[in-house]
Amino acid sequence: MGSEMCIRDSARGVPRASSAADQAWQLWPALPIFPFGQRKTLRTEVVKGQVWTFDQLQGALYVHVPVRMTIVKYADEQAGEDALLAFCPVAPTRECMRLVRELEAEHGRVRHVVLPTLGVEHKVFAGPFARAVGRGAALWVLPGQYAFPLNLPLSWLGFAGADVRKLPESSAGLPWQRQLEHTLLGTFRSRDGAFGEAAFVHKPSGSLLVVDTIVGVRAQPPAIMAYDVDALLFHARDSGFETVADSPAVRLRGWQRIALFALFFNPAGAHARARAARFCARAPRRRAAPVSYTHLRAHAVSYT
Repeated sequence: MGSEMCIRDSARGVPRASSAADQAWQLWPALPIFPFGQRKTLRTEVVKGQVWTFDQLQGALYVHVPVRMTIVKYADEQAGEDALLAFCPVAPTRECMRLVRELEAEHGRVRHVVLPTLGVEHKVFAGPFARAVGRGAALWVLPGQYAFPLNLPLSWLGFAGADVRKLPESSAGLPWQRQLEHTLLGTFRSRDGAFGEAAFVHKPSGSLLVVDTIVGVRAQPPAIMAYDVDALLFHARDSGFETVADSPAVRLRGWQRIALFALFFNPAGAHARARAARFCARAPRRRAAPVSYTHLRAHAVSYT
């Protein structure tokens, strides 16, 4: 197949060619984790004409998981027309931006981009995505952003050239106030770092938009993982010397173990089989990620 692949845009069902150049991400040294300089984007229409997801892969140590941007359609009160809001941007590769422009041609401009988290694995894409969208799009950032080891200003962290604004406590008075509501969770700081997030509700579709506050783990591997199965095969092994053949059952076993590692960081090897056996009985479920739950519990934050 070479560098050219024929893929199917899940929003339209139309085959299109995608090249390595379309998926290139030149700024990967800013966060040198998998998939480095090549990022596949998969767009899915989850609520017809209203909500779309854009999935990419990222991770380390073969623990590769989806990272997602959600775009929602709303009636912009200031502009007096339909517009789009991009929640939690991903890498703006040429492929990604082509899929965004297709939505804009049909549903209105991306007028607002929201960075709803403090996580560097999301923050690194916000400035570049807002600049790629262009045309006066505002970039709203969660208060409490910081850098380590030097707490540099946002203009030094890839946000220069974007119309950066601090996300207020609520949607009152904002262009999306009638169709989108949001609230801020945190920021909670500890010696281990900080946690903060903005949660949005898209009222026309009834969709809740969050990042790490709630995670959904499906029984089957996410569709984006089919574009790079190495991590699935790696974690499907029972020993470092085993070689496994690619199959749906092997991919499923690899996904179960990746999900456990991603949620618990490093479950004890002695219990990996028992936990995997319970995986399907527990998925699909939506819950607070154990890492986030433990961090917030230390601050006596109640999850309901």
